[in-house]
Amino acid sequence: MNRSEHRPPRTCPVCGELLHVTRLSCHSCGTELSGDFETCEFCAMGREDRDLLKIFLGSRGNMKALERQLGVSYPTARARLDSVLAKLGIEPGGGPTQEGSLEVLQALARGEVNVEEAAARLDSGG
Repeated sequence: MNRSEHRPPRTCPVCGELLHVTRLSCHSCGTELSGDFETCEFCAMGREDRDLLKIFLGSRGNMKALERQLGVSYPTARARLDSVLAKLGIEPGGGPTQEGSLEVLQALARGEVNVEEAAARLDSGG
């Protein structure tokens, strides 16, 4: 693991509360800043999770594109995204919308997804 891949702990090992960044330094000139700085919850994520978010955002939230980029099935792509959302404290959306259900059924009718994938999409909200 190279230096840029090291991630600081997010919680205090003594009491479990969130840690605050209080010192920043420049490796080039040695300048140091002290204060109480806002932390970045995305920076604390692993490279794999950050890469998944980059792909997802780059595809403008298109799950089919995420699935293709990752080279995995829709349920696997959805599970990985849900895992990242959970790490960020974001609850995935509620049940399927009527519009989302219609899209899934149309994709099934066109043969773009099989019955298992369609069922998984309907169960997961679209």
